Amino acid sequence: MLHLIFCLRRLPHLTREEFQRYWREHHAAVLGMRRYVQAHTTTPGMAQAITAVRAAPDPYDGVAELWFDEQVVMSRSAMPEALEAGRALLEDERRFIDLAHSPIFFAQEHVVIDSACA
Repeated sequence: MLHLIFCLRRLPHLTREEFQRYWREHHAAVLGMRRYVQAHTTTPGMAQAITAVRAAPDPYDGVAELWFDEQVVMSRSAMPEALEAGRALLEDERRFIDLAHSPIFFAQEHVVIDSACA
């Protein structure tokens, strides 16, 4: 299973609410994912205290987590439909995400606590 994490910052001309609404209502593409989770930040005031204590950078506007079957991704990655879907997805992301300031990476999960399985 491939786990892709995308830490999102909105384009400067969008409010946090505009960004999150577009992301939630218009951008939820499937593209063969096993799971797709959008974590939207809450109101900025809630994070100010913890950000100040840690001297942390400005928070992201949200985090996207996507899970794919590795074999499916590898088998479809060169298919014309997959390439076109990827281009369309990137074109849409350019409408609301500040891509230059939004890190994206693959991750390997290490479950430390999973109370849902208890």
